[in-house]
Amino acid sequence: MAESPEAVENGGGRRRVEDDARARGIPVRIIERPAARSLEEAASLLGIQPGDIVKTLVVKRSDDTFVFALVPGGRKISWPKLRAVLHVNKLQLPDASVAFAATGYERGTITPFGSTTAWPVVADTTVAGRTVSMGAGEHGYSLFVDADALLAGFAATLADITDPE
Repeated sequence: MAESPEAVENGGGRRRVEDDARARGIPVRIIERPAARSLEEAASLLGIQPGDIVKTLVVKRSDDTFVFALVPGGRKISWPKLRAVLHVNKLQLPDASVAFAATGYERGTITPFGSTTAWPVVADTTVAGRTVSMGAGEHGYSLFVDADALLAGFAATLADITDPE
């Protein structure tokens, strides 16, 4: 069952992330950070390049199942590429309430770690081979993880699914 937004804000989301990472044997580091108004500002606050920030997007398939798409900063989903990888004709980004129901996380905090349902993970090829920052289950926090450990820990599909923004 998904947590309420209040539970997420009171530490439930971050705890789920940490517990899931530990269970998978994937070291993560979670830091508190101020809000940012842009990708560039967020990267500057974190001391990293914009491409090292990875958005976890919840994508809905026509059969009402979901997949996590990991998209580096400065890139956007290429819908034709993602449809081809998933062998489907139709995909969509659900509204915030559907994404929350599917993951237990609010937009801006979504991560595959600790999701209330373990949806498949598809990552863009540019994610591999570096340390990345991503949502940590709660607003005001960022998670740092070795991308290769993340990909292995979730048996992620690595594919060309994005285009430059």
